[in-house]
Amino acid sequence: MSITLTQLRSFLAVIRGGSVSAAAEELIVTQPSVSAAVAALSREVGADLLEREGRGVRLTPAGTAFAPFAADVIGLLDDGRRAAREAATSIERELRIAAVTTAAESFVPPLMQAFSKVNPGIELTLSVGNRAQVLAMLANHGADVAFGGRPPSDAHIAAYPLLANELVLITAANDPLADGRVVSPAELGDRTWLLREQESGTRTVNEEFLSIHGLKRVQGLTVGSNGAIRRAARAGLGVSFVSRDAVALELETGQLGVIAVEHGPTPRKWQLMRASVGPVRPVVDEFIEFAVAPATIEMLQTEQTETG
Repeated sequence: MSITLTQLRSFLAVIRGGSVSAAAEELIVTQPSVSAAVAALSREVGADLLEREGRGVRLTPAGTAFAPFAADVIGLLDDGRRAAREAATSIERELRIAAVTTAAESFVPPLMQAFSKVNPGIELTLSVGNRAQVLAMLANHGADVAFGGRPPSDAHIAAYPLLANELVLITAANDPLADGRVVSPAELGDRTWLLREQESGTRTVNEEFLSIHGLKRVQGLTVGSNGAIRRAARAGLGVSFVSRDAVALELETGQLGVIAVEHGPTPRKWQLMRASVGPVRPVVDEFIEFAVAPATIEMLQTEQTETG
């Protein structure tokens, strides 16, 4: 088998862009060269990896199975290049962090600040997205570590539990059900549910709760950010399960109410994740060791309490 890096990069670019033309534009090459590279890759693999869909292309079952391995090869080579440059020169080491929105708006910044104080020679970057975007960055080696809620059932990803991530059902402060008593799920049957975009972790939590308890979402509003969810709930437009960390300030100041619900979402923890494929750069090990240390966890828990 004589698969080349050009073939793999072309294949992955087509996946990202959804078409040969988009891949050619990204790679700054001609469309025929992209098509030829992907065709040669398919011959080497022994199966068609892409098929036409309208004006674009999509993965075949074989392409879907092969794509993670292609991403691992390219990602690990990029990681290796970065590790070699760090070892051979005095340039600053870099750690790329990805985090879901709530984590990025709560405990991740103080954690980064604490780590930087004892490791001033390491450059930290933070990318923020929903659960699917963050996991994709990790799987494609676009991030060294990631923070999120429930980790995927994927042998390619190692997860380390950190802080408690309590989910609460928020509503307007004057909601009659936000009086501290525990209500049954059936009492929420006529409520409008505020949901994040598709592939968001909190959207999944809300939809699972509705499904488990046989509640039909008669009405629903889809909004694209935690801030929009908070504002909509404050205005009395609906209810939503969100991380307590995302609404700590509003709860403390009485701008939002919480409905205590029987059989709510299972308690969970925030997770620190990394790719488990290939060697781990020393800086990644250093960050993980720091993040999971008891002293760091205690510091973050204190931060949670003070802001909650």
